[in-house]
Amino acid sequence: MKILQTPARFYPSTGGVENYARCLGRELVGFGHDVTVLCANEPKSEEEEFIDGIRVRRLPYVAKIANTNITLRLPLEMMREDFDLVHAHLPTPWSADWSGFVSALRGRPLVLTYYNEIVGEGAAGWLAALYNRTSLKILLRRASRIIVIGPEYANFSPHLKGFAEKIEAIPVGVDLERFVPEGTATDGRTLFFLSVLDRHHRYKGLEDLLFALAAVKRDVPEVKLLVGGGGELLDHYRRLSSRLHIEDDVEFLGFLPEEILAKYYNRSDIFILPSNSRAQEGFGMVLLEAMACGKPVICTEVAGVAGDVMARGAGLVVEPSDQNELARAISHLLKNGSVARKMGEAGRRLVEERYGWREVARRVEEVYGELVYSEVGDKK
Repeated sequence: MKILQTPARFYPSTGGVENYARCLGRELVGFGHDVTVLCANEPKSEEEEFIDGIRVRRLPYVAKIANTNITLRLPLEMMREDFDLVHAHLPTPWSADWSGFVSALRGRPLVLTYYNEIVGEGAAGWLAALYNRTSLKILLRRASRIIVIGPEYANFSPHLKGFAEKIEAIPVGVDLERFVPEGTATDGRTLFFLSVLDRHHRYKGLEDLLFALAAVKRDVPEVKLLVGGGGELLDHYRRLSSRLHIEDDVEFLGFLPEEILAKYYNRSDIFILPSNSRAQEGFGMVLLEAMACGKPVICTEVAGVAGDVMARGAGLVVEPSDQNELARAISHLLKNGSVARKMGEAGRRLVEERYGWREVARRVEEVYGELVYSEVGDKK
């Protein structure tokens, strides 16, 4: 099959959608398919190149609204491409909406991965509400299949109601060869948090974690937090650490290239993702990476993988925005190293059984095949 993916951005840009598009595309190429990505040229990179066998074409963008690049040439370039199917991604409306429009013009199926709701604050919130009432409904009706990354999300989202017949629940995956336990010596007191530190990712809960850390420090004075990621709110979090008198206990690492992420997971004792918005948190891919490295995780119930974490004993699940419960969970694992190690082992077994990218890509490939080959049969 000739597959066209239209994420807003692609590697070397980092983020959950970028990682999803790259890992899925790499596996599909390995299965023998042709995969092309059309995206914005951010950060500035080669306009056309091959990455992991994926043909990547990057387009200039004239502006950025919320987290979405406005690439004016996207519809024209899509019309020039030869493809059997388009795979688009939300919550970046511009690329997803044009994917729906062009796939309809070309008579090709549209697969839409729906990670989370489109929300915002102030004017952005008003625009999001307007979009959800108008264009989103058209896009969802146009989609041949809608992939959600957790079965519960189809019931949670008010916008997906009425589309049950076209929804497929397929999780994100993790690279089981890149993220592995390395047996790196740790000090038994190091926590790790990883995200983009901008206003679009405040829901990842770093503020809650910093407040919880101040409480943990009274119980476990030697605790240390590593914060991976860069962004416009980095100084804000530094100032908050100072106000909480934990600046000596938090190390802001800045942006971490993906090739060294496994090193930092392995340097830590516990990985924490205290996301506080069910509408915005899709799955929590970093939780899979941490578990693949054999680390126990602490997350909130809004993460898509939280149910498996709890059922398989791979970590602890707490209420969103409950800083006291988060602090108690951290202290418990720091003071019970044998329990933490068993959870880390359980997490590795979990991702090996359910979340390897090859198995995930096989399930997506089945969705593609049903659409593409049924259309071929209909035309004959």
